[in-house]
Amino acid sequence: MSSVFNAEYHQFEKIPTNIFSDAAEASLYVAREIAETIRTNNAEDTHTVLGLATGSTPTNVYDELVRLHKEERLDFSNVITFNLDEYYPMEPDSMQSYVRYMDEYLFNHINIPRENIHIPDGTLSREEVIPFCKDYEREIDKYGGLDIQILGIGRTGHIGFNEPGSSVNSKTRLIALDSLTILDAASGFFGTENVPRRAITMGVGTILNAQRLLLMAWGEGKAPIIKKTVEGDITGQVPATYLQNHNNAEVILDNAASAELTRVKTPWLIGPIKWTDELIRKAVVWLSLNLQKPILKLTDQDYSEHGMNDILIDFGSAYTINIRVFNEIQHTITGWPGGKPNADDTTRPERKEPYPKRVLIFSPHPDDDVISMGGTFTRLADQGHEVHVAYQTSGNIAVFDEEALRFADFVTDYNEAFGLKDQNVMKLFDEARAFISQKSPGEVDSEKIKTIKSLIRRGEAKAACRYVGILDEHIHFLDLPFYETGKIRKKPIGTEDIKIVKKLIEEIKPHQIYAAGDLSDPHGTHRVCLNAIFKALDELKDETWMKDCRTWLYRGAWQEWDIDEIEMAVPLSPEEKKRKRSAIFKHQSQKDRPLFPGTDKREFWQRAEERNQRTAQLYDQLGLAEYEAIEAFVRYIP
Repeated sequence: MSSVFNAEYHQFEKIPTNIFSDAAEASLYVAREIAETIRTNNAEDTHTVLGLATGSTPTNVYDELVRLHKEERLDFSNVITFNLDEYYPMEPDSMQSYVRYMDEYLFNHINIPRENIHIPDGTLSREEVIPFCKDYEREIDKYGGLDIQILGIGRTGHIGFNEPGSSVNSKTRLIALDSLTILDAASGFFGTENVPRRAITMGVGTILNAQRLLLMAWGEGKAPIIKKTVEGDITGQVPATYLQNHNNAEVILDNAASAELTRVKTPWLIGPIKWTDELIRKAVVWLSLNLQKPILKLTDQDYSEHGMNDILIDFGSAYTINIRVFNEIQHTITGWPGGKPNADDTTRPERKEPYPKRVLIFSPHPDDDVISMGGTFTRLADQGHEVHVAYQTSGNIAVFDEEALRFADFVTDYNEAFGLKDQNVMKLFDEARAFISQKSPGEVDSEKIKTIKSLIRRGEAKAACRYVGILDEHIHFLDLPFYETGKIRKKPIGTEDIKIVKKLIEEIKPHQIYAAGDLSDPHGTHRVCLNAIFKALDELKDETWMKDCRTWLYRGAWQEWDIDEIEMAVPLSPEEKKRKRSAIFKHQSQKDRPLFPGTDKREFWQRAEERNQRTAQLYDQLGLAEYEAIEAFVRYIP
């Protein structure tokens, strides 16, 4: 954890900013401050007024507050809450309702009186909205204003639903949602067409009147807007920048969300730092790309003019540093991801022995393997390794209803064509058609529909594996229980999830494990799946055979590793890039228009190719060999 606000950051950071290792640790910090405020006020027989947020950001905060209530008797009987916003129109019992969200995550589990809970009403007529908003403001004022307001932040920089252009003095009101906000919300509504176009939100002025503001952000996807918020100029185009004028605001980040801040990305620009091998590599790569000069052409003057003179003092001339970093990056490149047999592996990222290796590729969804590491997947199979693939979830919520109906219809026609008279088959199709015709947006699928959708994803995964050359008996479908809710919101990771992952690792005893380190997927499945793997590895770390196993993390579907982070780079030829694309195309239900595209409207194969080609271009710009595309990996060491 970094310090909250050091003087040397002041020239860049205009809001006190606290960086934690992960979202869980950061959430504890926020929850404990809220709890301390409640306890202090309770002791003085004074109420506590909390402004609350929704979305994925504060869920761990609410979990900790619930734990504190149940295990440490944190008393909410004198707490009054006001939520930031609600979609409009919105029924309170809808899956996407913030009323339902708050009940499920917090209110149903603590002793807060229902009359103390205030959430904007999404059921009002248009004529009732303005009077309601005025009353909402009066209610906040009646209790003396907000003691603490917690906030998330949207990619447009919105706080609450105060979109770009919102006034610093704005109050609670009905607002039209920005197209980017609608796109970000699409996964929760099963498509952009189902997202309400308006919302009732507290205004910026209302938020800024709170005594204490805590803005939280997790994940790589929030890093660019956090930089603008913390280091940029105050502007109505990024409403979160208004927090710079608040005398008691704090930004709470995990490491990933802090990635673009100057003190994290280029700390040498702030002042003298302690240079480590990782920082030297990061700085030299930054300097090379920033100046558009190959590493081996960087000069002493280049270093001196960009805050890196002390590298030269401590480690020698630019020439010495250039050679060192160039060789480090060059040694990440290998066409043998499983290790090259009968070769000197001194400078290779993977060892040559044993050969062939047992390889276990974990894929959160049934297509992440080929999207993110399809070229490497193929290389490992072609080079004779025993490759296993484990699909951690069914991926069934990402299948369109009409796809499920099409397959049910196919089974009916198939039975008729071959004289397989089974009335249950026709009945299944009729039931599926009836359910889907009456299904409302976001409604949980019936068990039969979920099964059909799971089988669709399973069949596509098998087809892709067979195309790559994987034996059927090496394809594993784990169907981790945390995922099987039929909703966007999943269960917390449980002991059964970890047990299933651990059992497979024990059975295969792999020499290599590949896992998705791409944590920016819209509904967090990648993050939960990775945690299950990490926990299983932690439980197995003392096993003798585990000492000969290496774990590599891939990305690609949502973003890519930074060049200075990459520890293994697997180049792809034009032909291999085509083979990867063909493997991705086997996942037909995700082709053309995936149900959950996230914030990038392109198809997954297009994203993957662009990222792989971009990585190759960056290697080229650094002065290394020119390749068609590169898949990148970072080693995980428990």
